[in-house]
Amino acid sequence: MKKIFYILCFSLAVLLSACEKYETSNSSNGHEYVDLGLPSGTLWATMNIGAESPEDYGYYFAWGETQQKSYYNRENYKWYNGNNENNGMDVNITKYCTNSYYGKVDNKTVLELTEDAAYTNWGNTWRMPSREEVEELFNNCTWIYEKKNGVNGYTFIGPNSNSIFFPAAGFRCCNADLYGVGTDCFYWTNSLYEIYN
Repeated sequence: MKKIFYILCFSLAVLLSACEKYETSNSSNGHEYVDLGLPSGTLWATMNIGAESPEDYGYYFAWGETQQKSYYNRENYKWYNGNNENNGMDVNITKYCTNSYYGKVDNKTVLELTEDAAYTNWGNTWRMPSREEVEELFNNCTWIYEKKNGVNGYTFIGPNSNSIFFPAAGFRCCNADLYGVGTDCFYWTNSLYEIYN
């Protein structure tokens, strides 16, 4: 089966989500997608979760969380606990950790579906993409930075000439502050950045 991807705004980046194609129309669970003609057959959604149009930034989340928050910092991050101790060391990350320097090692490197914002917000046909699926998008599409309906972002044009737009939604950090809006595009995958957990 083909997979469908969708763009999500997160607290520290913008997230991409994916789903499997169960329908013959160009939507799944009420959300539209586009076939870019990629080698894998991956299908990408047309707008961010929470967005009203492709140019709308949509919702912001932290990686591995499924709901927006009023502020974002490590103390209120779901997978952070500054009170854990391991052999006298402060062990802060409680899940999705591959290095004991950062926390309790579980060697999980891919989000579980219950912690995938696309899956939990859009239903069981949607999920976030892997790092490899995002790399396929970059390697097989022409992408240009441009303004669409007054919003800066990147348009990705697939081998079949279909396209999607990633708005420059910036990111949320340090309470509810927005950074890089209108200039920077940040996107999550479902894959852990293992160097810094």
